[in-house]
Amino acid sequence: MKELVSFIATSLVDDREAVQVTEVEREDGTVLELRVAKDDLGKVIGKQGRTARAIRSLMSASAAKLNRKVRLEILD
Repeated sequence: MKELVSFIATSLVDDREAVQVTEVEREDGTVLELRVAKDDLGKVIGKQGRTARAIRSLMSASAAKLNRKVRLEILD
């Protein structure tokens, strides 16, 4: 999962060095925290959140195959 989100994010942004994906295990499942440069935040979120929604959909499909619950949080 972490590699999938990292690959997608680095493909979208200009500053690839600033992309960080942190995996946090919680009681209700796994949370992936995505951090990008301030200038690239809009590219990851997209217009009306469409890009972020698409990334979350890909994650959900991948997590369903592994019988896991995964959430994506895009942080500043």
